[in-house]
Amino acid sequence: MNEQKSKFKKYHLPCPACNSSDAVSVNEDGSAKCFSCDKFFPKFEENKDEFYTPEPKSAPLLNVHGASFASLKDRNISSETAKKYGVKVVYDSQGDIAQHVYPYYIKHELTANKIRYTRDKKFLCQGQIQGTGLFGQHLFKEGGKFLTITEGEVDAMSAFELMGSKWASVSIKRGASSAVKDIKENLEYVESFDHIVICFDGDAPGIKASKEVASILKPGKAKIMTLPNGFKDANDMLKQKKFEHFVRAWWDAQVFTPSGIIRVSEKKDQFFQREKKECVAYPWEGLNKKLYGLRQGELLTLTGGTGLGKSSVTRELEHWLINETADNVGIIALEEDWRRTVDGVLSIEANARIYIDQERDKFDRKTLEDMYDRTFDGDRVFVHAHFGTNDIESIFSKLRYLIIGCDCKWVVVDHLHMLVSAIGEGDERRAIDNIMTRLRSMVEETGAGIILVSHLRRVDGNKGHENGIEVSLSHLRGSNSIAQLSDCVIALERNQQSDDELVSRTTKLRILKSRYTGDVGLATNLIYDVDTGRLSEQDLSDLEPDDQELLL
Repeated sequence: MNEQKSKFKKYHLPCPACNSSDAVSVNEDGSAKCFSCDKFFPKFEENKDEFYTPEPKSAPLLNVHGASFASLKDRNISSETAKKYGVKVVYDSQGDIAQHVYPYYIKHELTANKIRYTRDKKFLCQGQIQGTGLFGQHLFKEGGKFLTITEGEVDAMSAFELMGSKWASVSIKRGASSAVKDIKENLEYVESFDHIVICFDGDAPGIKASKEVASILKPGKAKIMTLPNGFKDANDMLKQKKFEHFVRAWWDAQVFTPSGIIRVSEKKDQFFQREKKECVAYPWEGLNKKLYGLRQGELLTLTGGTGLGKSSVTRELEHWLINETADNVGIIALEEDWRRTVDGVLSIEANARIYIDQERDKFDRKTLEDMYDRTFDGDRVFVHAHFGTNDIESIFSKLRYLIIGCDCKWVVVDHLHMLVSAIGEGDERRAIDNIMTRLRSMVEETGAGIILVSHLRRVDGNKGHENGIEVSLSHLRGSNSIAQLSDCVIALERNQQSDDELVSRTTKLRILKSRYTGDVGLATNLIYDVDTGRLSEQDLSDLEPDDQELLL
């Protein structure tokens, strides 16, 4: 304790910011800190005359010289209200009000005066304000029906008058930054009332303090009042005689609920008036039966082992969205040049593998140009033109630009683990958690549909994914957050090492998660055509029994 005091040359001084009577300590260099509101004053001693208006030497403690009960004409507060609250005024030589004197009590014993100088709006505390109740607290018994809490003494008296001088009205004593502390010190008193209406100033500190105070009170008890536009506080409304407007705003005060918590009874209209989610059908009926199509505002993860056809499925989906919707489509393919991305989409349009030079050479320039113009007509398709990774912030910046700046309703991100490598060295699981959280937030914020390609981890045992083993959510590589934060997870399964040509060309699509429908399991089979590079849905009933057996 002695060591702490030795750091300061003065201590137990009043604070000009939060009006604490003894929380400021002055350092050797003339700076100071308030240990109540935590504010730092770099040149406290040099500027102390600006912080404080000196107390008149003739004013003894708790007996302010020349103070008397009267109306606070500068604030439109009646003499009856001022007298009830014990507030006195001091006049200057011209007969104008120079000071307000606000009394503070410990129980019913007057222990401090807070003096407000009307000329410069500065405060001075006399006596011991530490341990006193809220301003006006001694006037109203515990257990009342309504209690209004304001940010300042004048506002407490103003709210009392505006509400017809019926209900208890008090104020915190040390400003918005210490509101929680003031309420905690008198929590039992405050919570004894049935209903608590918080009427702090309408500025940013006041709004912040309102929520902080409401959050420490019993759930459902505190209401936060919103003043009509153009009014900063209760006294503003009293000075303009807006009694009816204040009363209406007071009764309309909303019960505080923490951010993200809603009162369902108040949301009935929104429930029935909500916008219906528009679905875009998949190219394959088996997926539509289980998933009811693709939806904007959802995060779809497409996963599978290396070389099992994720790119082929992705190209089909990209081309499908371009052709079947009027929406803008964005593609971020981190492992390939933009020309390879365009080649892949045009290959679907051409029913040929034109990403292979020898296959593209089979088409004349005019035919390719016609396909290009037909597919990418209308400035609707946007592609990330970079091979390899940027830093992660740059990639997310581009993703946001595609959605917000280019108005893309659908964005394909290929693939997740290239995003992880963009973060650099570090824990892969944490990196994936971070990326998935940001993708989830972007979907929620923008309402865009994001299709994310993800890899699978290697599994133990003699058979891997290239041998067609059944995929589960536990096979997702790196983190559980991939499954948790995705709306839908579709896995590809294919035994590419099979000696049977039909089996090696057949990809099973298995739904591992569907938040929308809850329907999971095997959805359909896609057959790869080696001549066209296209995937077509295979109805098993069309196959011979032996082939059906192979694919089941």
